[in-house]
Amino acid sequence: MVQKTKPPLPYTKPPLARRVVVWPLTVVAILVFTALIFLLQVKILSISEPARTHTQSDAAITTPFPVSVNPKTKTITDSTAAESYITDQVASNHSNFKTAGGFIALIQAKLAQFSLYQHLATPVSRTLIVNSGERSEQITENFAGILGWTGAEQAEFIKRMSEETPTSTNGKIYPGKYTVDKETTPEEMARIIADRFNAEVRTRYTGDVEAVVPLRDALIIASLLEREAYDFEDMRYISGIIWNRLFIDMRLQIDATLQYVRGANKNEPWWPVPVPADKYLKSPFNTYQNAGLPPEPIANPSIDAIIAALNPRETDCLFYFHANDGTFYCSVTYEEHVAGLRKVFGTK
Repeated sequence: MVQKTKPPLPYTKPPLARRVVVWPLTVVAILVFTALIFLLQVKILSISEPARTHTQSDAAITTPFPVSVNPKTKTITDSTAAESYITDQVASNHSNFKTAGGFIALIQAKLAQFSLYQHLATPVSRTLIVNSGERSEQITENFAGILGWTGAEQAEFIKRMSEETPTSTNGKIYPGKYTVDKETTPEEMARIIADRFNAEVRTRYTGDVEAVVPLRDALIIASLLEREAYDFEDMRYISGIIWNRLFIDMRLQIDATLQYVRGANKNEPWWPVPVPADKYLKSPFNTYQNAGLPPEPIANPSIDAIIAALNPRETDCLFYFHANDGTFYCSVTYEEHVAGLRKVFGTK
């Protein structure tokens, strides 16, 4: 069994009286600090970017994505190109809420839903925040709450986004912050989203990259990684396992696809916790029942996940799981996988 360890930090619990006083004050301080940072960022964006809604010029010179997997020869070449690319060529937009920065970003996203904060920041524009791994319906609902769209306008936005190539509901809403006029229509917002995706992803996805891994396939795998992994290194190992399974026509058996299927139901949260019975759900997205990739992406991935989809880690593993503390385990055989589960969780 291959294991990546994340050593725990030493921690000594403070006295109860101190915890009762300090923790509530700490939470309040964090909330206030985050709210102020959010307001300041929105004001800066509204001043410095009054007419533009994406940060990179369409004419910007970009370096193509590196690719270290070859589906035709069924090979993976482990290289350092992915690490240097993500540090030197792009800005990570993976939403990791387990880190301090990610937690603050999560609070900012929640604050963005309140009209009071939006109005305090600027009365003429609105800031929309897209977290990586969200599904398009989820994002559209958030946009509608801030921009005051009707149900019909939400449907129009989804329709226009889906029509952008490659045609799909998910995969093309680039995670990040968007500062737009408060009267922005669904048609205008769809164009803004498409421009950002083209600037950040499509300009890097050259014909040579497309010839090796079609953009549609990369977005599908990236969406799976976004929902399954904790960080970029996790993404690359899971990407290696996904490609290994595809190479031998093994079903992917990704739990996130079960969440996607159930999340389409109105009485379910967007990403419900999967249960064993979900493996038998009838859907083309159920990777326990259907071979190959899902028909289209299940979420909107970060650029980190796209790079990881194109640059998997070379590994012999076919199975993986995460412990409750985030430690990643992978194994070559199912027997090793089950033994690992029993060792970590005790009952599986």
